[in-house]
Amino acid sequence: MAVNRSRSYVGMDDLHVLNGVSTALSESSSVCSDLRDISEIEVMNSISCTFDDSVDFIEESLHHSDNMLQTSGNKIHVANNMMDMDQDPRKRLYFADGRRKVDYVLVFHYRKRSSIRGSPSQHRLSIISNGSYHLGVEEKDPEGGKEEPAEVVVDVGPPDPAEGEKIMIREEFEGSLKDAGLEIERDKENKAHGHAFIRLHAPWQVLSREAEFLKIKVQTKKSYELREEKGLAATMNEVWRKLNQPFQPKVPHQEQENSRTKFLTHCFSRDKLHLYNIQSKDTFFDNATRSRIVYEILRRTACTRTCQTMGITTLIANGVYDSAFPLHDGDFHSSGQAEGKNERQLLHDEWARYGAFYKYQPIDLIRKYFGEKIGLYFAWLGVYTQLLIPASVVGIIVFFYGWATVETNVPSQEMCDETQNFTMCPLCDRVCDYWQLSTACGTARASHLFDNPATVFFAIFMSLWAAMFLEHWKRRQISLNYSWDLTGMEEEEEHPRPKYETILLQKRQRKKKNKKNKNETGHEKLTWRDRLPGYLINISSILFMFGVTCSAVFSVIIYRITISALMAMSPDPDVKSNVRVTVTATAVIINLVVILILDEIYGMVAAWLTELEIPKTETNFEERLILKAFVLKFMNAYAPIFYVAFFKGRFAGRPGDYVYVFHDYRMEECAPGGCLIELCIQLSIIMLGKQLIQNNVFEIGIPKLKKLCRTLKDKDREPKEIVEQPGRRQQWHMDYDLEPFDGLTPEYMEMIIQFGFVSLFVASFPLAPLFALLNNVIEIRLDAKKFVTELRRPDAVRTKDIGIWYNILSGLGKFSVIINAFVISFTSDFIPRLVYQYMYSETGTMHGFINHTLSYFNVSNFKPGTMPSTSDITVCRYKDYREPPWSNEPYQFSKQYWSVLAARLGFVILFQNLVIIMSMLVAWLIPDMPKNISEQLKKDKTLLVDVFLNEEKEKLQLIQSLFSKDLTNKQQEEHQQQVSDKTSLPLQQSQPGFLPPSSSPASTAPRTRARAASFSQFTRQMSMSPRRDVTQHTAV
Repeated sequence: MAVNRSRSYVGMDDLHVLNGVSTALSESSSVCSDLRDISEIEVMNSISCTFDDSVDFIEESLHHSDNMLQTSGNKIHVANNMMDMDQDPRKRLYFADGRRKVDYVLVFHYRKRSSIRGSPSQHRLSIISNGSYHLGVEEKDPEGGKEEPAEVVVDVGPPDPAEGEKIMIREEFEGSLKDAGLEIERDKENKAHGHAFIRLHAPWQVLSREAEFLKIKVQTKKSYELREEKGLAATMNEVWRKLNQPFQPKVPHQEQENSRTKFLTHCFSRDKLHLYNIQSKDTFFDNATRSRIVYEILRRTACTRTCQTMGITTLIANGVYDSAFPLHDGDFHSSGQAEGKNERQLLHDEWARYGAFYKYQPIDLIRKYFGEKIGLYFAWLGVYTQLLIPASVVGIIVFFYGWATVETNVPSQEMCDETQNFTMCPLCDRVCDYWQLSTACGTARASHLFDNPATVFFAIFMSLWAAMFLEHWKRRQISLNYSWDLTGMEEEEEHPRPKYETILLQKRQRKKKNKKNKNETGHEKLTWRDRLPGYLINISSILFMFGVTCSAVFSVIIYRITISALMAMSPDPDVKSNVRVTVTATAVIINLVVILILDEIYGMVAAWLTELEIPKTETNFEERLILKAFVLKFMNAYAPIFYVAFFKGRFAGRPGDYVYVFHDYRMEECAPGGCLIELCIQLSIIMLGKQLIQNNVFEIGIPKLKKLCRTLKDKDREPKEIVEQPGRRQQWHMDYDLEPFDGLTPEYMEMIIQFGFVSLFVASFPLAPLFALLNNVIEIRLDAKKFVTELRRPDAVRTKDIGIWYNILSGLGKFSVIINAFVISFTSDFIPRLVYQYMYSETGTMHGFINHTLSYFNVSNFKPGTMPSTSDITVCRYKDYREPPWSNEPYQFSKQYWSVLAARLGFVILFQNLVIIMSMLVAWLIPDMPKNISEQLKKDKTLLVDVFLNEEKEKLQLIQSLFSKDLTNKQQEEHQQQVSDKTSLPLQQSQPGFLPPSSSPASTAPRTRARAASFSQFTRQMSMSPRRDVTQHTAV
């Protein structure tokens, strides 16, 4: 049964009309067996008069409803379960009664067997029946007793078996939620199919119970003033505060955090409500805490009768629900003063705008709104970005030092000196001619910008910088743990993942089917035998992915070799002169495209491989996923760079004995100025291109494209006869249109790969920290805007550290020491220059270094068909330490080669040990916990002990006062009794049935009742009256 959808105003006082309609239909269902809807209500001749009466009653009811709607004063605009909230946008976050806040939303998609064709007009009713139909009536509001009117719908025909099973599961699950104390508000299923929203609200009783169970820390009334610094430190802090004032976000919560007053916190307990600063029970727990409490209930609620599963995550995985999420705090667009903004608007204006790039992040507000896990991510990203500033400054200084000394660099001058007349051997066979070393002057000068003595200092500095960054972050993390009440937090027990439960259930069913282990009590778990196939697939797949990465690098090498040979054969002299630049640039771009494509593929492969391992908990799953994704993406991003740094040119051979690929193409060699300049080009293009493309395409373009596709898909799924009425949508509709939150793994991974670019090969590219800094300034605001405006609000997750990411950072920091040592020793010319200057130079200078590094080759020793066709050159030079052709061992490695090799290995050992010792010294000098935090923790514990001791002391004094009061009253009663006994004794003795006062039961009863009343009064006072208040707040 469908009421006309064009009816837009329904009075809250007219709900009895719909109830009357429902009653009439229920009465007529026993008489009518087959009804059909055409364009209006047509009753077939075979239908009994009972149904005719019901239809007449419906039309009269609807007509009566129209009349009442025209005169009703309290009207709510309803269009497809959306109300016009022009009076207050904040009401969109509440139930229909406007008092109970929506703490969580469940969404599912429903589909009815038959749909209504056409758009029925007013006063027309469409009924399709198979002889028995059920008309549901919305539950009444548990508090207000109001019903939310909606369209009347008859569910026609037997439901789909799978959909029917989901309906039963939802009924059981929602019934369990009600048993847990949650209050539920549902949407009417007034369409043939669509999305239904279930709103959940946690009352105070549930919040207080779960807060005590989860050991959530809350503020108490007890506070103290932080110690103020005096003297020079106070003056410097005041000056620093004033200098930083323009960079501080205008957030009220931030101003409260910066105050000198510190409130003690304690785990919530319902027995100690008088200790807490409860101004209002509705606002005592913030929205993030409320949603976290509701999520904990959803996560542990089981469906034992229908599907033997536990938790909302399993139900979402099985398709029972489409999604579950907490609501944002209204719209993020602000139109008013700062005092009237909600937290989402504050975050948008002070954090998620590109115009706020110069401001500090409101970390405390981020944590309050999104939870500790996301707050720690942005805090870590902020610390990393801040510490990139000194690294960028030093890198710029190193770069400008190379630029300033390029004119005085003797090796560069010798390479550019045309009078030296160094004739070099051909770069390729047959078609390439001999060439002069002076033509590589530009390459030599550019190489000096990055390959100079300051590079060694910068490599040592960056290794120490990595150690200082990790130590600084540990201190910052401990400070945040103290500020966010995470100290002493215990790890919460996690429920199994849906995939784990499914595999375990299948294992139990197999055991029951095979009639094995009859005495088991159902405590089975998956063993290594169950996971062995997954482990084998993991190992083989990861090795295969390594092969794919190496194949991609080798393919680019083949491309470079073939293109170099083809361009060398070109008759155009301009093409020949630009062979090296063209090949290098195009090959790096191809590498970048391959890296970006494989990066996305490896992310999906890592998730698939982790699923095969069947981890039990989400934490275990996340750690394994991170480890696999990091290994694959690290190999993918750095494989081309490792090739250029350590392998290129080392296996090319020498003139007359070159190494060939496919018997025709010579292996490529380094440029005359060395491979360091090519490593710099490779690193810079991959780093900048990866960050720019990922930021602009993957993080901005792809989410918008997904949102557009989902919007179009939802429009196609909506029934064509349903037209929404104008009006503002509810908050849960708008939040459902946003993208779901997929976790922080992609965000962390991007920054970790960047940290590798900054630390691993920084000796070849001193400007890497500067480009990382510029990228992160944009990245912070980009991520902020994505979290505030484009993603559904994530669940508030409590955690005290960044998890396995810290271990990866620490490993990269230690690995960077080794990589930079080998880059300086084997890729740059720093060691050969030192060896020449202090061992072979006659003047102790660098004069003659270029001639020292070049060996001689007799062109007659070329293999047939490989030397240039026409030339009168007899001897050419090539870069290597080999014996000349006229020596006893021609073309063998010379003594200089072995001297340089020994010096290189010695430098690697010296550099590693020196930097590791200095890093350990830095870590030892910087304590993990700041001194002020340690002192405040001790003071907090002492004050909390005093608070509880004073409370016990007050209880004891109250008990003693009550006992003393009872004793005084008892003595007074006994004295009065004695006086009255003395005066009335003669009369009482003369009366029959006389009993002594001590033996009279009536005389002891009032005192017993008095003592009971005193103890009940004491317990009532202890539970309701507030204790001594050290602040101006009062308990409610």
